[in-house]
Amino acid sequence: MSDILLMVLGIVIFAVGLLVSIALHELGHLSFAKLFGIRVPQYMVGFGPTIWSKRKGDTEYGIKGIPLGGYIRMIGMFPPGADGRVEARSTSPWRGMIEDARSAAYEELQPGDEKRMFYTRKPWKRVVVMFAGPFMNLIIAVVMFLGVFTFIGLNKATTTVESVVPCVISQSENREACKPTDPASPAKAAGLQKGDKVVAFQGQPVATWAELSDRIRAARGEVKITVDRGGEQQVLTTTVRTNLVAKRDADGNPVKDEYVQAGYLGFGPASATTPLTLSESVDQMGTMIQSGVDSLIALPSKVPDLWNAAFNGEERKADSPMGVVGAARVSGEILGLGLPLENTVAMVLFLIAGFNLSLFLFNMLPLLPLDGGHIAGALWESLRRGLAKLFRKPDPGPFDVAKLMPVAYVVAGLFICFTVLVLIADVVNPVRIS
Repeated sequence: MSDILLMVLGIVIFAVGLLVSIALHELGHLSFAKLFGIRVPQYMVGFGPTIWSKRKGDTEYGIKGIPLGGYIRMIGMFPPGADGRVEARSTSPWRGMIEDARSAAYEELQPGDEKRMFYTRKPWKRVVVMFAGPFMNLIIAVVMFLGVFTFIGLNKATTTVESVVPCVISQSENREACKPTDPASPAKAAGLQKGDKVVAFQGQPVATWAELSDRIRAARGEVKITVDRGGEQQVLTTTVRTNLVAKRDADGNPVKDEYVQAGYLGFGPASATTPLTLSESVDQMGTMIQSGVDSLIALPSKVPDLWNAAFNGEERKADSPMGVVGAARVSGEILGLGLPLENTVAMVLFLIAGFNLSLFLFNMLPLLPLDGGHIAGALWESLRRGLAKLFRKPDPGPFDVAKLMPVAYVVAGLFICFTVLVLIADVVNPVRIS
């Protein structure tokens, strides 16, 4: 299959995965809205012109032309104004935003709907309805991530020798060629060969590269390395050298431009895709969620780099935020890498799972028009009603989330600007994989 066809196939796979994710997100909202007796006039996947729709009961189900989102419409999202009306108009632009939002919440109001409006439901039910959408994205992400970890695995360094470094070079020098003055590496002096599997170090068994690497770094002087070569075990002897090597963080990852003095042998480990145990998979899932939270917090700091990549021709960083277009492009590139099938499947699933995790975290921000904004409003209403009851004060009634609509417009405007910036960067200077 040609590279172009593989690229197109990868884009189609990601697009389908994204549409299914959006559909399930909205299905989460829809299911609990109907369960709690809220009338939902529309369930739509996509935006723009309607391509297909069908009415079932009091809900129109459909697909729209632009597959970049979706929505359900629930009547009575906001309570009526203090005068009990929703048609009132104001000359104040901020007040007008509030009244427009309130009026939109009452579109298609029919006789008998007075008890089927969103705002009339208890706060905990409104929280469930709004949380159900992002929760579907979280379920998708967790199932995909755990499936990849458990049944396919992660590409991890092993104790098998992939390459032997011929000489000792400080890693801070950033060079590969040996100089005549460079001493031979201890691994070369010991006779280590590609394909050797290190099974013991100083007589103590080793099972993982992380364990072996830690022991090498801590070693000094003469050491004995037990290797499995062609099914037979051999014991090799060499003298560990102290070298300037990359500093590692708490997770064992190298820290950029930071170095420490440590024991050094001079060989590179081979990597292999190894399934994780269930407990390891859960731990790795926790790491993915924490990474997602950290990325969301760091999002504002990425704007200058995105701007420079989009308009000033600067290099697009590997951890740069990607939009739907960029992710679809990466999905296409993954299929063109020529990797084994299981690795290709794992990378595509990781990409779709990562997008779902991002959708969950982003939607949980306590800001309108996001789902988290409605959840925060319902929780605040529950708190102030509970306090009023505790102190025997009059019931303050439902919290008018519509009053926050001016803030929602600002948030939506910022989000649109950021989306456009990411889109431009994805087109003119995309993130690439190798």
